[in-house]
Amino acid sequence: QVQLVESGGGLVQAGGSLRLSCAASGGTLLVMGWFRQAPGKEREFVAAMSWNGGTIRYADSVKGRFTISRDNAKKMLFLQMNILKPEDTAIYYCAGRTRNIVAVTLSDYDNWGQGTQVTVSS
Repeated sequence: QVQLVESGGGLVQAGGSLRLSCAASGGTLLVMGWFRQAPGKEREFVAAMSWNGGTIRYADSVKGRFTISRDNAKKMLFLQMNILKPEDTAIYYCAGRTRNIVAVTLSDYDNWGQGTQVTVSS
């Protein structure tokens, strides 16, 4: 089991930016991504990318505002979030899978971090 630890969450005003980081240890995950869960809602897909970045997918709600990236040498995953909106408020989770197929459903990922809180004030 690969351990994932997120960081970078916090409180930001609408229109602001945050950069989330996820550090992996204990193995290699070919596909890594971000999910989020708002209060009272189900966890949802945000973004994911393949090992070499050849395949990247975003949820429609974040396209053009969020950018996912990774540094394989450092085993790090990032999510640059710009033009944040109050509806982006959620706990953000880093996830990964060993198969090199980018997926958007929770059940396709078997490695999860503990999450980091992002709060966007209006």
